[in-house]
Amino acid sequence: MEFERYSVPFKEGGRYFFTRNDGLQNQSVLYTLSTPDAPASLLLDPNQLSQNGTLALAGMAVSRDGNFLAYGISAAGSDWEEWKVRDVRTGRDTEDYLKWVKSSGASWLKDSSGFFYSRYDEPAEATKMTAANYFQKLYFHRLGAQQSADRLVYRCDDHKDWGFGGDVTDDGHYLIISVSQGTDRKNRVFYQDLREPEAKVCELLNDFDAQYQFIDNDGPVFWFRTDLNAPRGRVIAIDITRPARANWREIIPESGETLTGANAVNHGFICTYLKDAHSQVKLFSLSGTFEREIELPGIGTASGFGGKRTDQETFYGFSSYTAPGSIYRYDLTTHSNTVFRAPKVDFQPADYETRQIFYASKDGTRVPMFITHKKGIRRDGQNPTLLYGYGGFDISITPAFSVANLVWMEMGGVYAVANLRGGGEYGEEWHQAGMKFKKNKMSSTTSLPRENGWGRMATPARGSWRLPGPATGACWSERAKPSGRTGLVPACREWESWTCYASTSSPWAGRG
Repeated sequence: MEFERYSVPFKEGGRYFFTRNDGLQNQSVLYTLSTPDAPASLLLDPNQLSQNGTLALAGMAVSRDGNFLAYGISAAGSDWEEWKVRDVRTGRDTEDYLKWVKSSGASWLKDSSGFFYSRYDEPAEATKMTAANYFQKLYFHRLGAQQSADRLVYRCDDHKDWGFGGDVTDDGHYLIISVSQGTDRKNRVFYQDLREPEAKVCELLNDFDAQYQFIDNDGPVFWFRTDLNAPRGRVIAIDITRPARANWREIIPESGETLTGANAVNHGFICTYLKDAHSQVKLFSLSGTFEREIELPGIGTASGFGGKRTDQETFYGFSSYTAPGSIYRYDLTTHSNTVFRAPKVDFQPADYETRQIFYASKDGTRVPMFITHKKGIRRDGQNPTLLYGYGGFDISITPAFSVANLVWMEMGGVYAVANLRGGGEYGEEWHQAGMKFKKNKMSSTTSLPRENGWGRMATPARGSWRLPGPATGACWSERAKPSGRTGLVPACREWESWTCYASTSSPWAGRG
């Protein structure tokens, strides 16, 4: 079953921008419209960039006045990107052309005269596709200029593996520079005052001790989402005129839920949390006072909630185990939801239901599990049940729609998802609790669906391509213990006596 897919729209210069895929296209197509109810106009179709389909849209950024689109193109799966600029009003590309861009976005000045981006020096022709890249640099490109005239904003010759991302604040006063190092989630934060022509880059956060995600600013006061001394996240304020840590203020403290996102919209904060592995969204004042919770369409996964501080609306995407991804507009003055775009799928979500249970692991830890099935099934323990278990790499498994799982449930099956330790559902402590020699903690999951009356296991465990061995192996090994067998290899000898269903989308399916 193929169905439409939409991205969460964003707004620049009075225009809305979003992507749509009809379900059969290799890449989503970018559209623009003047109001949420107006007809959409095609702006960029990456499927038409090449006849053989080897060019892909790698990134994009719209100017503040909504008139220009900077977009990156990747050829044949390469990490190298070439960036161009398209005039939104005419649909034609300008002569702007940037090369040797990698791991970079673009951020426009408030006056839309140009944008910041990151690039590397031109590599040797013989090794440009094979050699490692070091010493990334941050540049400013003025619209209409040659790349050779781009202004160098920041470089660091002492650290070859540092990467730079530049973002202009909504008020246009500052350039926020996020400094990354390898794949570590920790980062540094520097800034430059764009009102001063010769302003130097200031090193605001240079200890590499936590993750700092810039939210917005009120003059010299910068708001950040951080996990510093808060594994589940919090919001802090730093006055750059008094940057000493003793002067930092906590705006929204750490809670029992994991803070995954924070945006400043309608003169307040919209904070997205993971509450027991599904989305919860709260509104706070700029001083940190809780105001209300946004009512979501159900138990599922919500993302988006972007916008500017003066906006009175925001958009978000929502999906669940029983509903494909739909896009909603939320009015921040009336606190009402309306559907912006929704796919047409030939099934009835109301025929299915998802419930969440909690079970105690062997060490007493409370672990969540989602159970989804067709309404009206008998809880006699005889329904075939497919259990998906994952716990690793700080990745949170949240409700998501799957056609394959829908077919399974249509045939009478039960689909269960256990949020095992090792993921990010409850912050860094949950992640650490499922690492290395603690992997065996996941093995008590397999009997839960039957013990709760939903069904018999069609498979003792189902991992994903990233983590097939630890998840599946721990469950098999634990299952073998009553018969006196121990270890993964002896347990695998019982393979033929089990009815096993493995993920057909996984190159490692059945190899656990």
